[in-house]
Amino acid sequence: MVLAHTTITKEDLANFEKEIADIFATGAIRAPVHLRAGREEQLIKIFKENDIGPDDYVFGYWDSHELALLKGVPREQVKQAILDGKSISLCFPEYKVLCSGIAGSLMGTAVGVAWALKQQNKKGRVFIFCGDMSAETGSFHEAVKYAFNFDLPVKFIVCDNGLSVMTNTREVWGCPDPWFKNTKYEEKIIYFKYVNGFPHSGLGKLIKF
Repeated sequence: MVLAHTTITKEDLANFEKEIADIFATGAIRAPVHLRAGREEQLIKIFKENDIGPDDYVFGYWDSHELALLKGVPREQVKQAILDGKSISLCFPEYKVLCSGIAGSLMGTAVGVAWALKQQNKKGRVFIFCGDMSAETGSFHEAVKYAFNFDLPVKFIVCDNGLSVMTNTREVWGCPDPWFKNTKYEEKIIYFKYVNGFPHSGLGKLIKF
């Protein structure tokens, strides 16, 4: 089996988001859409270096178009789900891709899946992607601590664009670095910074349906 992340390019991901943005601008998608640009190379690198494959679970939140494509969900299937209004809650159980539009809601779920995989001695690992402000929540802290203490097969990927919607994350917490920097919990965390080429939600302008 050829894994999707070995064939998808930075341009593929960027072009997909642009196509969705163009469609959203017409008012054809009657639901929230969260677009991303500027982290394509980092995501491709993470999928490749961790050899994320069919046995692995990928959890994400409202900005998971790229994750679904890299996990192997066919492009047209992802596109149709977005057109159906599911941009912020993409779920493709057959590909082990599960997402939610509620911040922090999947931390415990991801750790629970990792616990089950370990207890049942099954193949597969868990990768949960979130933003920098989500990484400051109590649910993230508890999940990372539990995963570390029980050595569970899970990685938390923090994609830091410096913002929570339009609020500067570091100013909110009064600290230039995330709480986990230089702690033992970094063993369970993959962290990178990027600048998003799109607004937090939509296109930054009123779309009439």
